[in-house]
Amino acid sequence: MEYRTLGNSDIQVSPVALGCWPIAGMTSPGATDENSIATIRACFDLGINHIDTAYMYGASGESERLIARALGNRRNEMVIASKGGLHWDAQGRRVPDARPATLRREREASLRRLETDHVEVYYLHDFDPTTPLAESAGELKRLMDEGKARAIGVSNLTLAQIKEFVVHCPIVAYQPLYNMLQRQIEADVLPWCREHDIAVLPYWVLYKGLLAGRLRREDVMPQGDSRHKYRMFHGDQWRKNHDFIDRLRLVAESSGHSVAQLVVNWTIHQPGVTAALCGAKRPEQIRETAGAAGWRLTPDELAQIEAAIAARGEPDTSEIPQ
Repeated sequence: MEYRTLGNSDIQVSPVALGCWPIAGMTSPGATDENSIATIRACFDLGINHIDTAYMYGASGESERLIARALGNRRNEMVIASKGGLHWDAQGRRVPDARPATLRREREASLRRLETDHVEVYYLHDFDPTTPLAESAGELKRLMDEGKARAIGVSNLTLAQIKEFVVHCPIVAYQPLYNMLQRQIEADVLPWCREHDIAVLPYWVLYKGLLAGRLRREDVMPQGDSRHKYRMFHGDQWRKNHDFIDRLRLVAESSGHSVAQLVVNWTIHQPGVTAALCGAKRPEQIRETAGAAGWRLTPDELAQIEAAIAARGEPDTSEIPQ
């Protein structure tokens, strides 16, 4: 496994990272503690040294608690990232709250759950329109100054918001939504991050499993699966997506890799991308994804992928009104 420097820090991370949202089990049916722990521990053998979680991953921090159980006395071998400033309310709705007192409380809760005295990276999870960014940034800088985090990052902010944040607190990493079909950050944030030596670690690289190439045209999402609410998993969008995957599968087969490995490899070699956050809830999933590292697509393969993306056309990634 190759390792890359995380932005302007001295932290080294694998280009494939484990995203620990699925093991929380909230929107991914079938997650078990046994499989989740085995998935995290598989990272050691695969050379994956970076795992990403958050205060709100789980109804009561299940993701962070499972990470602590899985790492045990090997915690110092792993680069841990967590996030604060977003939580669930009593109705199960996501609530941004990046007030300094909230960030401090969530940070302390995360450290207790993770059974550690610091994390390598701590992110502002999302923008809170009711709290000035200067206040949130100031609290996260204090967190870093106290040694509770080696570095600070931001997630889900616009470029204007990032620029405002860094006036008050330096960052080493930015965590956006990004994949083959959702490339909006290429227009502004990604070039800015390259210019300022900020690592970019995208999530939803496999678009909730759609770009992993394992879903079939006739598949119906099980009850309780969060993918039901996205148009990309229904009707004409579903058909177009499978036409797209079929084209990717031809390229993947010719390269000797799976579709998931092809997609992740394409992602981690986009200019400015440091690592891809790849969710998994079973060991075999992260083992496959780890195979995305250590090789390069050829110019012809890249051209075929870009042609497939162009033929797919603009996707409708909106949610279906409930």
